[in-house]
Amino acid sequence: MSKDKNSKKEKFAKLIIDNNSYSFPIYSSTEGESVIDITKLHSKTKFFTYDPGFTSTASCESKITYIDGEKGILRYRGYDIEELADKSDFIEVVNLLIYGDLPNKSQLTKYKNLISRHTLLHEQIINFFQGFRRDAHPMAMMVGVMGALSSFYQDTLDIKDAHQRQEATRRIVAKSSTIGAMAYKYSIGQSFVSPKNNLSFSENFLHMCFSNTAEEYKVSPILAKAMDIIFILHADHEQNASTSTVRLAGSSGANPFACIAAGVSSLWGPAHGGANQAALEMLEEIGSSKNIKKYINKAKNKKDNFKLMGFGHRVYKNYDPRAKILKKICKKVLNHVGINNDPILQLAMDLEAIALKDKYFIEKKLYPNVDFYSGIILKAIGFPPEMFTVIFAIARTAGWTAQWTEMIEDPIQKIGRPRQLYTGNLITKYGKKRSRKNTR
Repeated sequence: MSKDKNSKKEKFAKLIIDNNSYSFPIYSSTEGESVIDITKLHSKTKFFTYDPGFTSTASCESKITYIDGEKGILRYRGYDIEELADKSDFIEVVNLLIYGDLPNKSQLTKYKNLISRHTLLHEQIINFFQGFRRDAHPMAMMVGVMGALSSFYQDTLDIKDAHQRQEATRRIVAKSSTIGAMAYKYSIGQSFVSPKNNLSFSENFLHMCFSNTAEEYKVSPILAKAMDIIFILHADHEQNASTSTVRLAGSSGANPFACIAAGVSSLWGPAHGGANQAALEMLEEIGSSKNIKKYINKAKNKKDNFKLMGFGHRVYKNYDPRAKILKKICKKVLNHVGINNDPILQLAMDLEAIALKDKYFIEKKLYPNVDFYSGIILKAIGFPPEMFTVIFAIARTAGWTAQWTEMIEDPIQKIGRPRQLYTGNLITKYGKKRSRKNTR
């Protein structure tokens, strides 16, 4: 912990093991739960804690994002997500997350220029893309190309150099949208489209995805705003699986591009970034509002493999604040693109209304989360489900780079090294008769 907190050790937790008493300092958060400092637990007691999934473990000290799952609160650097979604654009939020406060007008203009000058990718990366199969998942390309950036931009690999760190974060954010757009174009067999630096971040991403050599794509302000809000809402979310992966990779001193590639890999999982794709596929499986009751009963049945995606969250035990915002945006987008009576949207709204009144969902606090509506919006804009997680990854580069920067600048940062509860064999002689029961 930081020195100012070390100087205020006013509370202690007592642990008693076999009549031996041990005390550990308690640190108070500015908001939220306090923590017990157990860094000396093993040296004092010869015990480790056991916490699968790290659900009760604070892995770091951070000033970036605050979540109150019970109240449905999400804040970046103290700013409510609702206010940022309404008043900011994505690059302003990137600046906020990395530098700690909202920039003034001139600072923001300068920062946007610094980001936009990095949107182009090295020409040889085109050859890198051509090594992928045409049917490769866009996230596979995102992982590979993000990691490969370290071989193209070797002037920003020294993590001890503050200027190189800042330049690396700008490159990662700027180039992520270009990589994502190229992955999309490659997957549908179209030529890559160069970025236009006179466009905003979200406008430019839509331009690179939907323009082609035959016709220019006219970027709609409504769709660009929706895209910007999706980027903002997904920009950071405290110490989730992918962010923790970035921090763990970074703790070894790995270069920033490798760390972000590790985060992209973690995000790809269906329980994390792939959940919005899974939510849309679930709605398509249900098919009609007439089938909702049947599928809710399937979700309640522990013996049934069906899961109601888009409801519930590891952290939120209330309505996900991001879902509230996206619900409003969803209607605007569908009206704009001429889908006034979309059956999937109607199904989603009916499912939400029924689930929120159902005793089972109320007791288990299974409220709609951000994945519930984001997939519908992205589909309406024109993206296939395979691109949903790529868009999530582009947005999350903001939080990943901010968290990585904070970790590198933390004076007490150490290489991550979790321990384990070993339950394997005792020492076994090599010549002992072998069993094949564990053969896989």
